[in-house]
Amino acid sequence: MSKTIREQTVEQLGGGSSILVRQRREHQEMDRLMDRYRSLDDAHERERVLKQVVQLVFRHAFAEETVLWPAVRASVPDGEELTARVEEEHQQINDLVADIERLPAGAPEREAKVQRAFALIRQDIRDEEDLLLPRLQDVMKTARLRTLGTAWAAVRQTAPTHPHPVVPRRPPGNALLGVPLSVYDRVRDALGIGGSAVREREGDARPGRDAR
Repeated sequence: MSKTIREQTVEQLGGGSSILVRQRREHQEMDRLMDRYRSLDDAHERERVLKQVVQLVFRHAFAEETVLWPAVRASVPDGEELTARVEEEHQQINDLVADIERLPAGAPEREAKVQRAFALIRQDIRDEEDLLLPRLQDVMKTARLRTLGTAWAAVRQTAPTHPHPVVPRRPPGNALLGVPLSVYDRVRDALGIGGSAVREREGDARPGRDAR
């Protein structure tokens, strides 16, 4: 198996448009933003950076679940097991961020959930870069990695930016529900609307677990 994608050059990973390079680049940005959040004292700035983390993580996860994980399941031995593990991590992050968006800024339990979400995001990054993506690299030609990267980038542009319990983890259900919710999320982001009202409408059910 190829070594972790963290330690490889852009050329080894298939060039700048490769799905492997695109994934690693966004993982690095997630790490940077989470580190910045922890370094800040100003509450308003921390909330702004947290919002950036949430938006990036959910766009990224939606593109993975729509484009990348189906390719892994089709191409990689044990791909079903590998992607199921990552999808469970995504569901845990989804649930934590939904809780975070319900709670007022400054609540002690909210900050604990933020730190737990950050730990899960970093675990997810390690699992992908050390285990899952090297397996994909072993079985997929460079041209295909680049094609996947282009499709991933296109889907990412229409991805939801907040957690939605009603959205399954796998296509076609995630795409059918995710695209209209993406439009709604972008209106929320532009207007600065919080997540609590959305959470109340969507309810406490988590059908995404069963529709993985």
